[in-house]
Amino acid sequence: MDKLIISGGKRLNGEIQIAGAKNAALPILCAGLLTGDSIELQNVPRLHDVTTMLRLLRQMGLTADQSANRCCLTEVQ
Repeated sequence: MDKLIISGGKRLNGEIQIAGAKNAALPILCAGLLTGDSIELQNVPRLHDVTTMLRLLRQMGLTADQSANRCCLTEVQ
């Protein structure tokens, strides 16, 4: 196992924003077809692949909305 050794006089602290992963978002979006409940996903990347998947889900009977980094999926009644 590799180590990362940091030398210096100051401790590391702070926060970073983790970006959403396309490879995780696409199958999670597809899982919206398996439930009749509404689903809200956060930290979804705004990529062409995600937009295409949302278009496909709409054709399969879901209402799919994306705003900022959030997606909402609802089954059409």
